[in-house]
Amino acid sequence: MEKLEKHQEGLKRQREAVKYRLKKLAARQSEITKKSSAIKESIVRKYQEIQAVLDEDLRMTLSHLEMEERAVVSTLDGLMERNCSMIQDIEQDLARLTVALDQTLTPSDSFFSYAEQQDMQTEDRVMDLLSTTDPSSVNLDEAKAEQILSLTSNMLLLIRSQTPIMKKLIKSYSSDVCLDPETAHPKLIISHQGDSATYTNTWQQLPDLPGRFDTTLNVISLQAFSFGRHYWEMDVTGKTYWELGITYPTIPRKGTTEDCWLGRGGDSWCVEFFDGEYTAWHGGVPRQLTFTKRFCRVGVMCSLPAGLVTFLEADKMAPLFSFCAGTFSDCLHLALCPGHDHNGTNANPIVICSALSPTSDL
Repeated sequence: MEKLEKHQEGLKRQREAVKYRLKKLAARQSEITKKSSAIKESIVRKYQEIQAVLDEDLRMTLSHLEMEERAVVSTLDGLMERNCSMIQDIEQDLARLTVALDQTLTPSDSFFSYAEQQDMQTEDRVMDLLSTTDPSSVNLDEAKAEQILSLTSNMLLLIRSQTPIMKKLIKSYSSDVCLDPETAHPKLIISHQGDSATYTNTWQQLPDLPGRFDTTLNVISLQAFSFGRHYWEMDVTGKTYWELGITYPTIPRKGTTEDCWLGRGGDSWCVEFFDGEYTAWHGGVPRQLTFTKRFCRVGVMCSLPAGLVTFLEADKMAPLFSFCAGTFSDCLHLALCPGHDHNGTNANPIVICSALSPTSDL
């Protein structure tokens, strides 16, 4: 009975320890959620402030242009009014002349002299009016407008150079990496530069090294990463099947065990594309993704400080899936599987963009 009671007390202590840990985990979850929300709110405010600055600058710029437009249009209105007034004066002269002609059967010399004098005066007024109301004499300041357009174009180029922000940021994490041919399955051809893996139907006569995959069509990077943030892009253009991911060096390499496949065990994380569908894998658990577009470039980023592995569509840096490992227990290697050629439909290689030569210093 005493032993049973001690065992009971021990179980109670263990239960309390687990309960306390559960409480701490829940608190941490709440803390992470609040912190993430605060970060997102701060970023939204910054974008709103940027938008407000741009809106105010646009308002001021347009107000200047509209004020100048009103001044020019007002000047043209005045000139048009003078021309209209002149037309009215001429019309009145014509009307008076018509009446005079109707009333005078035989015009006198004095009449002709007066008419000629009036005609000369009207011609002088018209010539003066035409010279002072030349449309080409009224202009907008087009040179200044071109300068404004040039400045706004430069601002657009600057903004585009900084956006998308995530693309610029993630690209800054790019790390040199090359594939380790001594880990490659014998049916994979690894380029001399270590930047691509291609399936061949011929079993190559290669040394059966301890680190070589002998069943799954895998290969991992020569470099291992134990700190910092790292990003790589893979070109999968024209492929119908591939697997890309991150793995610990402890991933099983031999035999037919499921753990040898990327993402099927606890040692690796991957996204798989097969038969038009994307699936994220870790610990043997599949997570179906909703994307249907066949991507040409896929990015893989790992953040060791945060314990995150993130997969992205590389052209726009659109996120595909993110795993949280908490804390990585070992260094990490880039891993990939180009798959069988499937009767020529999947013959293209997987190419690592901007890969490092295997002979380079690590």
